[in-house]
Amino acid sequence: MTTIQRVMTAELLKRVESSHLPFLQVLIGPRQTGKSTIIAQLAEYWKGSKLIESADGIAPHGAEWLEFVWQKALDMPGTTLLCIDEIQKVRGWSEVVKKLFDRDRNTNKLRVVLSGSASLTLQAGLTESLAGRYELVSSPHWGLDESHAAFGWDLSTHLKFGGYPAPAFLIEDVQRWRSFVRDSIIEPVLGRDLQTAMQIQKPALLRQLFSLVTSYPAQEISYQKLLGQIQDHGNVATIKHYLDILKGGFLIETLEKYSPSAVVKKGSSPKMIPMAPALIHAFSNPAAVDEDPEWRGRVFESAVGAHLLRTNCELYYWREGDSEVDFVAIFDRQVYGIEVKSGRRKRANGLIAFKKKFPKIKTLLLDWDGGRNFLAGPASLEALLRAGQ
Repeated sequence: MTTIQRVMTAELLKRVESSHLPFLQVLIGPRQTGKSTIIAQLAEYWKGSKLIESADGIAPHGAEWLEFVWQKALDMPGTTLLCIDEIQKVRGWSEVVKKLFDRDRNTNKLRVVLSGSASLTLQAGLTESLAGRYELVSSPHWGLDESHAAFGWDLSTHLKFGGYPAPAFLIEDVQRWRSFVRDSIIEPVLGRDLQTAMQIQKPALLRQLFSLVTSYPAQEISYQKLLGQIQDHGNVATIKHYLDILKGGFLIETLEKYSPSAVVKKGSSPKMIPMAPALIHAFSNPAAVDEDPEWRGRVFESAVGAHLLRTNCELYYWREGDSEVDFVAIFDRQVYGIEVKSGRRKRANGLIAFKKKFPKIKTLLLDWDGGRNFLAGPASLEALLRAGQ
């Protein structure tokens, strides 16, 4: 596998090399997307003293370990780069980091980079203890541009296997690839990361729900329908809560229906967006991308949706009667209705009906080539506008 440099490496290096860095740098993203590699590359480029540690051990570390590592970095000569991977696994980490950072921030001695995978735990520590002290750097799932650069994949191959670099060499043995994704990527998130972050009363229900959601990529599905297909006792409130937990594990996103009314948004059925094609095909046959135009269209739309989410826009879908628009994206108060012409069967009047109802909103059409162009580079409004018709 070709080792590529993700854009986050250059961004972090630029920040830590500044003459004064008043904030912690927090690298956050899914498991197995290269956060440790980014830190290793950052350390390779850093010209001064450095200390790279990981909290991802069998026994959880405590405050004493974190204080020891911090002091060790302080004792090194010159301005020192201190990187701690999987910081959320240190017990009480946020309060300890707050104390140490506040004590030493004016010395300008350390450049501190923290990374983590379980966003529920990490975000809680950041918002509760470290407000105003950090900058986030996102490390999302691998996109088409990175899959092509590292493995030479085209769009169809990315739609079957994309998102995680580690198992890329296994794709000729699909069953082995699927087992790796389920056992070495998904299960550690469901079985360890999320259950460490919070009390999950029904872990079997959480697993069933995730497997079910991945079978509905880019589809609107009611909470009641989800509940009806779960073989465990639960209720709508539990389903909503567990979907939020899955979102916190960087596994899915759920989109609400677009409406100027917040009440309508909150009461709508969610549209399911698995955050990487690999998460979908860990539970279904990747060959369906080639064999079933309807399925290929769904996976394509889901990939476009996940890429749109990386722009940090507000993202919704729209439906009224038989008319639908795949995505409604809001960038700095500018709204765009986006239709993905993916090859699946659907009515063609969605954008027309949407434009009639919302005449001031700009509309875009992404066909296969336009969608591929959008997916083939860093996610941005500018890239979307270039790709759309």
